[in-house]
Amino acid sequence: MMHPDTNLKWVNDEIGFGVFATRFIPKGTAVYVRDALEVKVERNAALLKNPAYQEIITKYSYVDAKGDYILSWDHARFVNHCCFPSSITTGYGFEIAIRDIAEGDEITDDYGLLNIEEDIPLACSKPGCRMVARAGDFDQNVERWDRIVKDALSHFYLYDQPLLKYLDQSTLQHLNQYLEKGKPYLSVATQKFDLNEHESDLLFLRDRKVGSAGMERSE
Repeated sequence: MMHPDTNLKWVNDEIGFGVFATRFIPKGTAVYVRDALEVKVERNAALLKNPAYQEIITKYSYVDAKGDYILSWDHARFVNHCCFPSSITTGYGFEIAIRDIAEGDEITDDYGLLNIEEDIPLACSKPGCRMVARAGDFDQNVERWDRIVKDALSHFYLYDQPLLKYLDQSTLQHLNQYLEKGKPYLSVATQKFDLNEHESDLLFLRDRKVGSAGMERSE
């Protein structure tokens, strides 16, 4: 589920739709939560072998740490990639704003965190664009991403969190232990799916051009 102060807007013909802030969203705000309404398609599901559904599932989903495909029921599936995103995935089942997001700004994330199987060409408009999102981005960037997430989490309870009520109790307990009691931090690495163990099963992200916003998906 996306933050309530967001809406869907057309970006351009190359990118398609994107998700934009309708009000100021401060750094440290959860902008997406995997809630109970999200649709899970298990990686061995027969539906993935049905051509009528395969393209829809792989286009509008992301792969979780168990290798299952997660389809968002709202406009979260249209969040686009940026090499310098405004939000990224955490180890707590939500994406967090890593900088202040002004009204009218697009909410983006980094597809390197989505357990991609194959290289994805990017058309990111930002200087320093990686040009290609790779499966290896997860391992190469996890320490940097963790530093960014920890910094954003330090702002978490400074502002209203409208998505907080959708976090499951176990996740919320882990989060509060870290924020309030200094308990162990859940790394972004906990969201990684081991592609090597299930290479023949994963059908994610094949032969598509994506842009600064690019592929439309959920998480």
